[in-house]
Amino acid sequence: MDFVRSPEQAPPIPVKIVVAGGFGVGKTTTVGAISEISPLTTEAVMTSAGVGVDDPGQATGKTTTTVAMDFGCVTIDRSLKLYLFGTPGQSRFGFMWDDLSHGALGALVVVDSSRLDDCYPAVDYFERAGLPFVVAVNAFDGKLTHELDEVRWALAVDERIPVVAFDARNRISVRDALLVLLDRALDDAVRGQTA
Repeated sequence: MDFVRSPEQAPPIPVKIVVAGGFGVGKTTTVGAISEISPLTTEAVMTSAGVGVDDPGQATGKTTTTVAMDFGCVTIDRSLKLYLFGTPGQSRFGFMWDDLSHGALGALVVVDSSRLDDCYPAVDYFERAGLPFVVAVNAFDGKLTHELDEVRWALAVDERIPVVAFDARNRISVRDALLVLLDRALDDAVRGQTA
């Protein structure tokens, strides 16, 4: 008797997604909100040594910071499973980004619209790397400091790059932002095949 898997029993295709952005913008929260497993985090307690170096902005209650990565996963459907790798936000941990991005299909660049300067390094990184990305503006307390078209203009991102609002605490909102990223990556792949 031959045990060949039917297409219905095939395991989902694993897809690596990077969740990146500045310090305190909601990357760990994003991964935790959607992950179907308890997310792996490398949170360390912030110390007085970080005062003046790490500015959490509106996240004044922030007491920990990611020092390596966050990891979670979510099954989109029977054919696709996303593995989410969250980057640390501080520039001193930037050397890890190449390793975390290696083999990724795309990136979700999480942005705090009240601190746009913090996301420039992430946007620049993925533009240089040629990796498809989406700018996901985290609506802290349900509000955006700047409208999405103002964020696009301030970041000077190409019109093809989606800029979306989302709530990093809300599973459905995170899912919707990830689906926009998957559409963007698919569009880039199709465009590459026809070029």
